[in-house]
Amino acid sequence: MLRAERAPVANAGNSAPRDQGEDFVVETAEQRSARHRTLFEAITGGRRDALFADDLARLMVQRYEDFENMDEVVSELMQSIGAPSVDAGVDFATFSGYLSNIETALRSSFASLDKNRDGRVDIDEFRVGLEALDLGIKEHQIKLLFNTLDLDSDGFISAQDWLGGIPFIPNFGASRSPLEAAYLFFIEDMDVTPEGDIKETLHGMGYFAAGGLAGVVSRTATAPFDRLKVFLIAQSGAPPKAASSGAGVASAETNTIAGALRYLWKQGGIRSFFVGNGLNVIKVVPESAMKFGSFEAAKRFFCTLEGVNDPSELSRASTFFAGGIGGMISQFTIYPIDTLKFRIQCGVPASGPNKSAHIVKNTITQMWAEGGPRLFYRGIFVGVTGIFPFAALDLGTFSAMKRALLNSKAHSLGVDPSEVELGNMTVLSMGALSGSVGAAAVYPINLLRTRLQAQGTAAHPYRYTGFKDVFVKTVNRDGVRGLYRGLGPNLAKVAPAVSISYLVYENTKRLLNLE
Repeated sequence: MLRAERAPVANAGNSAPRDQGEDFVVETAEQRSARHRTLFEAITGGRRDALFADDLARLMVQRYEDFENMDEVVSELMQSIGAPSVDAGVDFATFSGYLSNIETALRSSFASLDKNRDGRVDIDEFRVGLEALDLGIKEHQIKLLFNTLDLDSDGFISAQDWLGGIPFIPNFGASRSPLEAAYLFFIEDMDVTPEGDIKETLHGMGYFAAGGLAGVVSRTATAPFDRLKVFLIAQSGAPPKAASSGAGVASAETNTIAGALRYLWKQGGIRSFFVGNGLNVIKVVPESAMKFGSFEAAKRFFCTLEGVNDPSELSRASTFFAGGIGGMISQFTIYPIDTLKFRIQCGVPASGPNKSAHIVKNTITQMWAEGGPRLFYRGIFVGVTGIFPFAALDLGTFSAMKRALLNSKAHSLGVDPSEVELGNMTVLSMGALSGSVGAAAVYPINLLRTRLQAQGTAAHPYRYTGFKDVFVKTVNRDGVRGLYRGLGPNLAKVAPAVSISYLVYENTKRLLNLE
């Protein structure tokens, strides 16, 4: 990992007066030469004859630790300073001449940035300077670059910060300005974190981490709603006698929400509402991580296809399609765990002191004996394809609302949308709406998928040959309204679950500086 720690520029002759506050030192030619000599010997380790590539390499390690293309950077620097070849050294006169030319450009560029002439550049002046270069830089990148060049971390870039942070970066002469050279090196070539670390990494991994955390928090908070929903979905009229003898589950009383609540409470009190939640927590990390991470990755892919630089510029159709892709990948990843969870929740309640310790193992053993590995993927086609419209509506609707609100708020404040942050209550409301729209739209498919997964259990002893069969039998038994059995508890669960998920996800993204 690289760290943006700068070796300070030596300041021989610091007793000379300054123009304004922290402005450049007004120095004579002799004072400038003495300052350059001190820096030269600091880099060479006390030698006075020549500076070599190895000396610059040590300087790079001191400032940025090690990085992958350091040899290339050192070679470019040696050439810029005036070395005839990488292996040849540079004498002091050549080194001092290079610094003098660089510092002349630095003084001019600093003066152009320092609009109020107070001898230092604040973040607003810095932003104006970068925007004038039309580099398409984002707000968080502006802040990162500013913090990197603010060597003493006082909230301003002083003249001495400017002199110390830029002279030894590559491609200085090929840029329009020192500011552009700094941008190309620190932002384009390397990734600077808020703490000043520079590392070549993909921000995309952060989206997966943020998604996993969001899923754990939201799923744990809404586990009782999920338990009630699955129980009601499994109930479908009077079960066959062969199955009802072991469970005694399905009855007219348990077909209602109140009856189901009473039944579940009798089975084990509050713990009964968290049956299967251990699996929920295990599966929600990859599920939510893949959902959000794949969504962000798909958006970046569509950005490439559409020729735009930022996901915020992506068309709505591509955004919704990216959401569907994220949902499908997520569903496929956790489908076997999902099936196991449904079988546990719909099975005959276990009894005995070790019931919690054995229920998962026993269910896996029974499923394997009944149908082998294929049983864990029963209904996967319906599940994976059915999740597409839900995820597309959920993620797409949330993204569309977020973009519209950010643009509206930015317009009213007269600022860039990247500078606007939405409040937590706004995020919660948007999450509840987007999740409810998606869940209600695809609920019948979700119900049929769940019954395919739970078939043959005590709570749902019916058997099906496929998607068409479960659809026909469900409608014959319960009518069209039966396709929406459990929708109320599901929406009661989805609204807070999705709200909490988006709230945690959006705040984690900000903490990880992902947007």
